[in-house]
Amino acid sequence: MRRMIQFISHFTEQYSYLEGIRLAIEGGIRWVQLRMKDASDAEFLCIGKEVRKLCDEHRTTFIIDDRVELVHELNADGVHLGKNDMPIAEARRILGNDVIIGGTANTFEDIEMHYRASANYIGCGPFRFTTTKEKLSPTLGLEGYHDIMQRVRKAGIDIPVVAIGGITANDIPALMQTGIAGIALSGAILRADNPKEEIKRIMSYE
Repeated sequence: MRRMIQFISHFTEQYSYLEGIRLAIEGGIRWVQLRMKDASDAEFLCIGKEVRKLCDEHRTTFIIDDRVELVHELNADGVHLGKNDMPIAEARRILGNDVIIGGTANTFEDIEMHYRASANYIGCGPFRFTTTKEKLSPTLGLEGYHDIMQRVRKAGIDIPVVAIGGITANDIPALMQTGIAGIALSGAILRADNPKEEIKRIMSYE
């Protein structure tokens, strides 16, 4: 099965949000999330329009973080909702059935709740401590994913679960053995000496 490799934007001293996404797409990643927590809607729209163009050029899925009200304006493919964002059921009512909606999870109960609320995928984590996100939930580690995915299978829940949070290329083979559907990355790419070579290494684990 082909794994979902997702890139989540982050601002660093070296790369802007747009430059990071461009690196990911040019490196071969075909699912990107524009995450700009502290930006105004005007800033978000400005960058989002450029990301939409890039995604169109490279047939890449374009997800935005949190801002349900901007999904249609940016013609985004979907939205990712964190634990403190709009409830998934409400977002589904507003956006309709054709928009991808993802939800953040840290436990099996979170996954079950999002599944029942009609989420299309789950971002589950964090795997380990990460500096790219504030207010972290408890880290899961390999054992945490094994336990959660075992319960997901036992409950007959059929939804892609993507591991996120401090993941590096070296972690991917072991994480894949837990039954997850994919990996979401940010810092592992942006902090690499050669981001495009690092993406190649990551993609080789698909």
